[in-house]
Amino acid sequence: MTRYIGVDLGGTKIAALAYDAAEQHVLYRQTVATMGKQGADGVIRQVIELVRATAAEVDWSRDSISGIGVGVPAVIDYDTGHTLILPNIPGNWTNKPVTAPIEQALACPVFLVNDARAFTLAEATIGAGRGYPIVAGITLGTGIGGGIAIDGKLLLGLNGAAGEFGHICIDHNGLPDGSGTPGGLEGYGSGPAIAAAGVKAVMQGINTQIGTLVDYDLNAITPAIVAQAADEGDEIARAILDRAGYAIGAGVANVLTILNPHVLVVGGGVAALGNRLLEPIRKGLHRYNNTNAVEGLAIRPAEVGDAGAVGAALWAKQRTT
Repeated sequence: MTRYIGVDLGGTKIAALAYDAAEQHVLYRQTVATMGKQGADGVIRQVIELVRATAAEVDWSRDSISGIGVGVPAVIDYDTGHTLILPNIPGNWTNKPVTAPIEQALACPVFLVNDARAFTLAEATIGAGRGYPIVAGITLGTGIGGGIAIDGKLLLGLNGAAGEFGHICIDHNGLPDGSGTPGGLEGYGSGPAIAAAGVKAVMQGINTQIGTLVDYDLNAITPAIVAQAADEGDEIARAILDRAGYAIGAGVANVLTILNPHVLVVGGGVAALGNRLLEPIRKGLHRYNNTNAVEGLAIRPAEVGDAGAVGAALWAKQRTT
């Protein structure tokens, strides 16, 4: 059987899709808002109902579904199907059983995977990394995540954490990032880091259009606003994006030194800034990698829509075949 359901559980929304692995085709997809205030158990019930609804839309019976993959923004125990740390959704997710209640409700095998690893698997299988032996994926958004795929299979490492590029230290004297890593990359190149740099520039009274674009509502400053100012010739905004991209390049340069991948796939909401961020990333890569790992490296934007959910479905496929 080739029928899989993929779920991408996020802090603000849950996406689910029906995936035909034989045709490598998404048959149906839907999204609902995450009801985080209902706690972990409530969110898990949401996932169960969303999977049921998705299967019903394509007329798949339970016994015709080969597996369900659930991507989560969490540190995972892959053996037990528990989330260990999941900071972005309210509720007690510490050592929380996730696969067991879904399997019990749906009578179908369920497999957890980190959302950034799922993204990487999707891109390595049917997206921008297709055909490359070693794929490094990086997601730039509220945080910075990543993953490694070798010959179409995820490299998870000792405890499933291989690919946590956002927590590479790029300044051992820097402030701790969300994981507590001093000078972690996430604190320099994530969406909140870019927005915070814009807020700081406005608060310091620096001559920049960033504040004007939001009528000086500091809460409205986003990476997109900084990019808009940069496009309109604002040198401060350009410098903010240059520093963020350069920092990302510096961090990923370490990945290239160790992994020497054939392609780097860049995705996530902040990646939508395009060459305004990709160009300084390339500069950072060249500055901080003096091996030949950069030469011939393909740097490509992500191609797969709903990559987290597609990757989760592909993860379920790999675990059941």
